[in-house]
Amino acid sequence: MTRYALRAASLVAALGVWQLLTSLNVDLWLRFSQFPTVADVARTFADRLTGDDYWTDLTDSLTRIVTGFLLAAVLGVATGVLVARSRLAEDLLGPVLEVLRPIPAIALVPVAILLFPSNEQGIVFITFTAAFFPVLVSTRHAVRALTPVWEEAVRTMGGGRSRVLGSVVLPGALPGIFGGLSVGIGVSWICVISAEMISGQYGVGYRTWQDYTVVDYPGVFVGMVTIGVLGWLTSTAVELLGRRLTRWLPRTSYVPVGRTPRRVSGAAAAVPVNPATQEDLPHDQLV
Repeated sequence: MTRYALRAASLVAALGVWQLLTSLNVDLWLRFSQFPTVADVARTFADRLTGDDYWTDLTDSLTRIVTGFLLAAVLGVATGVLVARSRLAEDLLGPVLEVLRPIPAIALVPVAILLFPSNEQGIVFITFTAAFFPVLVSTRHAVRALTPVWEEAVRTMGGGRSRVLGSVVLPGALPGIFGGLSVGIGVSWICVISAEMISGQYGVGYRTWQDYTVVDYPGVFVGMVTIGVLGWLTSTAVELLGRRLTRWLPRTSYVPVGRTPRRVSGAAAAVPVNPATQEDLPHDQLV
């Protein structure tokens, strides 16, 4: 509770500094007099919440993000495993992927406009491309980092390729895969907002750009706050799902400086405890 209170206090302090600098029209090097105050943004935010346009934009942006990100997650993991496990796939797909990977997803907006019949499909394509390569690269590195001993043990017990894939490759690579998914969801928000500003008709990014063109600066900040909150919620959801699916991993608990971890003696020391759940792990999950 102390840590949550400290985090809330830091946020309140940041908002207080913002309100103070803008209400006093402080102009030193940064021109805070051009900024709307926290109160102005809050009033505009309250007005937007009572209208239909805000919720329509929110729904459109979330639909584009979820669609593009799910496609990127499935295809990125599949392609990463394929490239990491097959030399033929690496030789055929590797050069093409490495040439395309450095290209920013937002630079593909003209390609999306020419390629797809509707702007909606083009924006989903931009979102997909933004998340695909982080997921692909993290999956590829995670699979290649697996120790060969695990695969050899499964094959020794008569397991085939499907057994190795389901029992060794995918579970062992899950931490790396979710690392790529966490990066991918953040990059997806950056690119979907930019794509909505360029070629969208609805969405948080489109509305934010429209507010800027009509010099509605409190509305611009409402869009920025909405983007930040949505990005935080989706990233948190991905991280929580990753922790849920990797509960078998050993967790390192935080120990403050000056304290020593509590030692367990006797029979209780023979059974490891998962610090994340504080429950005794079954022996078959300790291999």
